[in-house]
Amino acid sequence: MTADTTLEVLLLRLDDAVPVPAYAHPGDAGADLVTRVDVVVPPQGRVTVPTGVAIALPDGFAAFVHPRSGLASKHGLTIVNAPGTVDAGYRGEISVTLLNTDVETPVVLARGDRIAQLVIQRVERARFVEAERLPGSHRGEGGFGSSGGWADAQAPRS
Repeated sequence: MTADTTLEVLLLRLDDAVPVPAYAHPGDAGADLVTRVDVVVPPQGRVTVPTGVAIALPDGFAAFVHPRSGLASKHGLTIVNAPGTVDAGYRGEISVTLLNTDVETPVVLARGDRIAQLVIQRVERARFVEAERLPGSHRGEGGFGSSGGWADAQAPRS
């Protein structure tokens, strides 16, 4: 596959009334997934929503389910395990576990509403090799927050 070719992904539509994933604009990385059911996501609640499609990815690829930025910014709707991973060997219906981060307002979705984006990427398989020690690096063992954070960003600059 070269940069100017398109990867063919086999798709099974589990509900004929639900559209297949589609890219809204040329150059988009994510194809839109829709809900195949009406659903209400209560404030601070989560609901697993079926999309009505199943896919067969070729070996060496995975699909990643990402939140839609508009739903996140306007309604506080995100995906619990973002991005969700669809492995090449999975053949079941793609479902999306949505989380409403708003503390007061439910999110009401109708069948056919766009709920997530599906990004397909080439992935590498690793062979994990045990070692007595790891080679050094600039970061070393610095973990969460080791490169700075909120307090660093608020410090006065001279």
